[in-house]
Amino acid sequence: MPQTLSSRAPRSAAVGAVVATALAAGLLAASSSTASADAVRIHDIQGTTRISPLAGQQVTDVAGLVTGVRGYGSKGFWIQSAARDADQDPATSEAVFVFTGSAPLTVKPGDAVRVSGTVGEYVPGGAASGNQSLTQITKPTVTVESSGNALPAPVTLDAKSVPAAYAPAGDPAQGGSINALPLKPRSYALDLYESLEGMNVRVASSRVVGATDAYNELWVTVKKHENANRRGGTVYGSYGAQNGGRLQIQQLAPVSERPFPKANVGDVLRGGAEGPLDFNQFGGYTLVARELGTVTDKGLTREKTRRQAGGELAVATYNVENLDPTDPQEKFDALAGAVVSNLSSPDIVALEEIQDDNGAKNDGTVSAEATLKKFTDAVVAAGGPRYAWRSVDPENNKDGGEPGGNIRQVFLFNPERVSFTDRAPGDATTPTEVVRQGKQAALSHSPGRIDPGNAAWADSRKPLAGEFVFRGRTVFVIANHFGSKGGDEGLPSHHQPPVRSSEAKRLQQAQAVNGFVKDLRAVRRDADVVVLGDINDFEFSATTRALEDGGALRSAFRSLPRSERYSYVYQGNSQVLDQILTSPGVGGDFGYDSVHINAEFAEQNSDHDPQVLRFRP
Repeated sequence: MPQTLSSRAPRSAAVGAVVATALAAGLLAASSSTASADAVRIHDIQGTTRISPLAGQQVTDVAGLVTGVRGYGSKGFWIQSAARDADQDPATSEAVFVFTGSAPLTVKPGDAVRVSGTVGEYVPGGAASGNQSLTQITKPTVTVESSGNALPAPVTLDAKSVPAAYAPAGDPAQGGSINALPLKPRSYALDLYESLEGMNVRVASSRVVGATDAYNELWVTVKKHENANRRGGTVYGSYGAQNGGRLQIQQLAPVSERPFPKANVGDVLRGGAEGPLDFNQFGGYTLVARELGTVTDKGLTREKTRRQAGGELAVATYNVENLDPTDPQEKFDALAGAVVSNLSSPDIVALEEIQDDNGAKNDGTVSAEATLKKFTDAVVAAGGPRYAWRSVDPENNKDGGEPGGNIRQVFLFNPERVSFTDRAPGDATTPTEVVRQGKQAALSHSPGRIDPGNAAWADSRKPLAGEFVFRGRTVFVIANHFGSKGGDEGLPSHHQPPVRSSEAKRLQQAQAVNGFVKDLRAVRRDADVVVLGDINDFEFSATTRALEDGGALRSAFRSLPRSERYSYVYQGNSQVLDQILTSPGVGGDFGYDSVHINAEFAEQNSDHDPQVLRFRP
């Protein structure tokens, strides 16, 4: 959900409470002693693991040069050891963040300072998030000794310096955590970044792999050949291909003073960026640029799929991101225009995240008739067909999503090309079943919901099933919006591999849909079944394998080259969330297109790219 930059990276002034939480979680070593002022250098504070050996201790007169000052969000500044004070251990960072909270910021880059305070480990997002912690000095007393000093030379991050391997395996004795493992910066990308925590780093001119977002940040890669695709992105193709060359870029200057550049995937951040290497909740290691280059537009265009032939049925899925009548007409027009121009007016469109008639107003309204009329009118205005629609209204606030919004899946269909078989339309709680009509399979309720009482769908969208007829052939379409990835740990988690707790629910959901498809095929082996929607999981995931179980379905993404398998861009990784899967009855002679019109762009009508399947039933 939208948040301000300051709310995205909060640091409580009561840092002691944060440290206590981390202590309770086993992230810190408790201590109450004071470190010797003569012995302590910044690398002593940072140590050779992810957790400071001096966590909880008082330190006095720690010397360093100020390399960056942040006056918003997490307020404070970074200091780095002068060359004469550095050790020769590549595992120990020579910089540290000094958290000032609400205290006035009185230092500037180039100041030589001495800092006294308490060493702490701050976990962005809280200990339960799984995020790595950030070593810092809190409750500081700062003495400026001189100003105008040259800053330490930046460490360059590039394809050669960043290791190919992403992270070490977590220690089983520590619950899979890597916190206590000695850093190996020459072996693992995450270890390299941790060994440079807080230090002045630089990336040269780099390709953008994650477009500028609403929080004024973008992602680049320092490994231009790492799982690259033809449109400039970096593809996330397996749990072991995390793409360690990705790095988030923010800037130190407030956007009111220096606008942040707008970039799309494939553009080039010309001149690169230089500044302290931070760690935050929303992306992990982040270069907070003191110096930031300019964006060179490489001319990425929004794709258009071809129109279906007369004998081809075109079926699409599109997550329209919480669409409701209170949204501006411009959003309706843009989404509808994409259906017509970019998707070439598919015969059937499964929409996800259609909200009720007053959006997030939480007053018990569940009908989405006004939303759908406004959308289908916009399609006609854009030159498209007059789509009809079918859906099942949910129970109020029972399907997750924005409270009061009552998101659901909806079928749009072009009645001039395809017909819908209405049969005892179901309601929110009545399941549709597979029934036999002669030698044919049919649905007891069309449209109807699949197994809505199953605990797998608690606080989640229930699948919408419907029967369509195209050129005399029945086609079963099942529209889905599986549970989100909320609660999963990020790729730079201190657990390696990260914990993917949300997968358990999607696995159950996939099993329910797979069982329903098997029921259809038990009645008619060659039934044409299309399962589609926002699956919220990768084509290589356990969720997808459960959907495909027993050969009931196959993800159409597998028909595309690996470099083209994506519908969403998250933290610089181009990845699959939206899918279309087909039964064997559909056959392998189909056309599949992930139509890239949103995810790679700074200006988006939705954060998802729609998918289109064309086949001859």
